[in-house]
Parts: sequence; structure tokens; C-alpha cells
Amino acid sequence: MSRSLPPADSPRHSPPPAGRPGRGGDLRRLVEQGMLAIPGAPLALMAKLAEQEGYEAIYLSGAALSAGVFGVPDIGIVTLEQLVAHTRMLASAVEIPLVVDADTGFGGPAEVARCVVALEQAGAAAIQLEDQRFPKRCGHLPGKELVDQEEMCVKIAAACAARRDPNTVIIARCDARGVTSLTDCLTRLHAYREAGADWLFPEALASRDEFQRVGHDFGSVLNIPLLANMTEFGVSPLLPQDDLSELGFAAVLYPVTLLRIAMKAVEAGLAVIADEGTQESLLDLMQSREELYDLLDYDPAHPEAWHQAHDTPGESHP
Repeated sequence: MSRSLPPADSPRHSPPPAGRPGRGGDLRRLVEQGMLAIPGAPLALMAKLAEQEGYEAIYLSGAALSAGVFGVPDIGIVTLEQLVAHTRMLASAVEIPLVVDADTGFGGPAEVARCVVALEQAGAAAIQLEDQRFPKRCGHLPGKELVDQEEMCVKIAAACAARRDPNTVIIARCDARGVTSLTDCLTRLHAYREAGADWLFPEALASRDEFQRVGHDFGSVLNIPLLANMTEFGVSPLLPQDDLSELGFAAVLYPVTLLRIAMKAVEAGLAVIADEGTQESLLDLMQSREELYDLLDYDPAHPEAWHQAHDTPGESHP
């Protein structure tokens, strides 16, 4: 799954400010090379494992963050400050680009601008905004409400103007298919692109034919990167990556897949411990201590080497 990145054609853009990760350029080049699979990784250890397994980008889903980290539903409870702190943690854990779900941007254009600045400084390579009205809901649930098309366009323009690195990707998610119609979704996507969105994300498409229609109009004809959401238990069919690529999509999200698998394994493990009084029968299903240390790049015989390699202070003793 690993692909080498070509040199950046930096004359078109100024370099990112000092101390910034600048991974948006990496992300842009990756989608030019073929279908990009982006798993949701709400925990730093998951992010490290995805990187080790050859994935080239990760996603911080609002739903996975809300449920997996804070234990609350995805209805706009998580604050910008909490999102920024988690973004910084994930971006610091890996070298690959991080795509961040910023929901509705935490308010109007001024708040969206503040959100983009904060997430970019925390290490986000891409920032996703959606056209739902607050309080938002999962894109695959009924009962959503949309902001006016013009209002969303103003927010997208504010997001683009606020970014300090022009390579930071601004993603416009459109939830219109589940609220009004596919026609409205297409109209809005055109408007969002005109407002400056770099990638487009049509949420909750209901059939392969709908993916084909959107993929043809934007991916194939206009060559605009399209993001597909292959979330489980939603309204969209779970299409293979090769099919999505043929339909005109550039990248695909698996936003809550790893969290769902992990939680089902935890549920099974708790049941086994309760039933058998020991975890011994589960050992073959576990990540071993050695595998964990390898993932953390940690040698317990020389803990000082980890501090030196990662430029962190160790505890001193007299």
C-alpha cells in the first residue's frame, strides 16, 4: 500500500510556516496517484498501527471522537478545544497526513476561520466542513437540517482564506441527498467548488448509480477529488475501492470501522473473562507485549533511547 511521494512543485505555493507539519501537500499528491484509502483512527495507537500497515493517511471522525474518546453521541457536544487537542495528539503520533472532521465549523464564518487556524496549527492536513445546521447529526440518520447554500459557500470561503498553508485541503461535505434530493446535492457541490473547496464529499448517497452520477459529473468530467464514505450500517452500499475509483472517486473513508471492530472485540473479551474466569483463551487474539513495544519503537532495556529519539525529557534521579 506504500507509495513514494514525488517532489513538491513548490513554486506555486509558499512553504508552510515554521514549526508546521505541512502535510497537506503530501495528501494532495497522494490522491493524484490513485485511490487513497483513509481509515478512521481516533486513538494514537490505532493511528500508529495504520501507518505501520502501510496506510498513507488517517481520518479523525467526529462520530468516533465523540463516542470512542468522550462516550457521547455525535451531536455537536465535543468542543473546538477538545478537537484541537486530539488533532495535535494524533498528528504528533504519525508522519502520514491527518484528515479532520470539523463538523459544521463551530459557528459562522468567523468561527470557521478560527477553527481552521487552530486545526491547521495542530497538524491537520485536511479539514472537513459540512452543510448541516447545528445541532448536527450523523449524516446517515434522518432528521438533519441544512444551512442555506449561500451560507455554506461563505463558510467555505472563510475557511480557505483563513488557512496559512495553501496546501491545507478544505473539504466540503454536502448532506443534501438525505434531506432534499440528489439534484440539490449536485447543485450544492458545484457551488461549494466555486466557493473554493478543494475536495467534495457527497454524504449518504443511496445507490451505486448515485455514486456513478456524482463521480461522472465531478471526478471524471471536472477532475475534482471526490471523497466517498464507506461507513457501515448506513444508507450507502459498501463499494470496493476499485469500483469507487472507476466511478470517479479519489479517496474513501472508513471512519468508524476500526473502532467498531475494537469495541466488538472488547465485548467478546469481557464475556470470556466473565464466563471462564481467566483471559488465557484470548492470548492468541491479543497484540503481544513485544508487538506493542515494536509499534511504539520502544526497547524496555534502554528507555533513555526513546527519550533521545523523540526529543523528550526523561525523569532524572539523584
